[in-house]
Amino acid sequence: MSQSEIILVGGGGHCRACIEVIEQQGMYRIAGVLDLPEQRGAEVLGYPVIGCDEDIPDLIAAGSRLFLITLGQIKSANRRQVLFESIKEKGGELPTIVSPLAHVSRFATIDQGTIIMHGALVNAGAQIGRNCIINSKALVEHDARIGDHCHISTACVLNGGVRVGEGSFIGSNAVTLQNVVIGRCSVIGAGVLVRRSLPADSLFVGRRTGIERCEG
Repeated sequence: MSQSEIILVGGGGHCRACIEVIEQQGMYRIAGVLDLPEQRGAEVLGYPVIGCDEDIPDLIAAGSRLFLITLGQIKSANRRQVLFESIKEKGGELPTIVSPLAHVSRFATIDQGTIIMHGALVNAGAQIGRNCIINSKALVEHDARIGDHCHISTACVLNGGVRVGEGSFIGSNAVTLQNVVIGRCSVIGAGVLVRRSLPADSLFVGRRTGIERCEG
């Protein structure tokens, strides 16, 4: 089976993890990586850095169609969102990438540009938006809904019916009770238990600190 070429946008640690998933999936051939201008000519796990973000329009004009945003996301989703919208505006495409070592229910929906990493489990009725990261061993339970541009970190547990607003980050090993609603652009710290719904722009790092407003 012939492989379509794909270009990765972002050359850091998350990019290396994505390369592993893409190679395991076997559907795409990585044509190169876009990173900081000073990294041009370097390599990421053997794949060349062929340019930077500003080269995306020229690459699309030259016939490159497929991209995956491999820039990581911890606090803000802004940069990933800008890149996603720029690629779409210029006519590029962002496929969904699912690790063969993950399980995604046939009754779940995964939108474009999202990557499901090794060991993740997405259960029946779950809906995951565009340009999301569902990281290694994360559990997205039945009927959960995750908005666009979210990062669900390693070993998170989102229980049934949870709603995560767009642009949010859920830290490693965090757990949400069923039917909790997390407002857009929120940051949930690693290892915390979210017992109740949170408003937009929340920073929640545990019971001692409570809820604070995100800065900026």
